[in-house]
Amino acid sequence: MLTLRAFVILTVLAAWAGLLAVPRAQAQAEGSPEAIEVATELMAVLSKDMVAQMSGQMTAQIWPTVEKELQKASPAIDAATLSELRSEFERLQLEYLADVMKGAPAVYAKYFSAQELRDMLAFYRTATGQKSLQVLPQVMSEFLGDLMPRLQEVQQKTTESFQKILRQKGYMK
Repeated sequence: MLTLRAFVILTVLAAWAGLLAVPRAQAQAEGSPEAIEVATELMAVLSKDMVAQMSGQMTAQIWPTVEKELQKASPAIDAATLSELRSEFERLQLEYLADVMKGAPAVYAKYFSAQELRDMLAFYRTATGQKSLQVLPQVMSEFLGDLMPRLQEVQQKTTESFQKILRQKGYMK
């Protein structure tokens, strides 16, 4: 039987492996300071929704497996505890992704000029919006590639949080 720690590692890895399947883009020159400044402004507009959407997609994708394994490991686990664990999982994923998003302006600035980023702030009304649809898969591939080094930390926090909740509920010693 999988331990909780091993289970969390496997589920988080599986979730991110699907997101990281696109090859990383070839390195390009760093963005200008002006482009980074505009990209930071763009992220302030987009990041809250983007982080919530990414976290929601990841949770929807892997939670059924997590829940199934939790029920297998602790058959008596009740719905309220599963709900609490899911809420904790979602909270940790949002926290993790929000932290990772701090590096997004530099990545955006690498692929878009300051003017293009200003155009994006105008919500894709120009040809730049069309270009972003073509380039964003490369941007996201590079950005998501940076998640892997941080995966162990989120896995550890998730395991600790789950163990705490399960101990409180009497499912673990």
